[in-house]
Amino acid sequence: MLLRRIIREEAGITAVAPADKWRGGSLVLKPGNPGLQEKSVPIETFFHKIVMLRNRLRTLEQHVNASDLPDDAKVKLQAYITGCYGSLTTFNVLFADEDDQFKGSEG
Repeated sequence: MLLRRIIREEAGITAVAPADKWRGGSLVLKPGNPGLQEKSVPIETFFHKIVMLRNRLRTLEQHVNASDLPDDAKVKLQAYITGCYGSLTTFNVLFADEDDQFKGSEG
């Protein structure tokens, strides 16, 4: 347990909570074609996937910063990563704590 906690802390993976209003809720994907069945996913499951993606982007960012790549290549990769964060800001409504949210080039 201690080793897992240390690894999570070093990797920047911390416990993240969804906003109270979403707990116990569902994400419903409704197809445009009325003859097709909709898909329902528990918000907690979807939220967990979003948090995993955020953590992997952070890890990628750390690897880019620590790499031996030329500075211009690092800047280019950082710009792509920042763009990914920006594309994911739609999901910020799910996070209870603003510090856990995605930040794009504005953040």
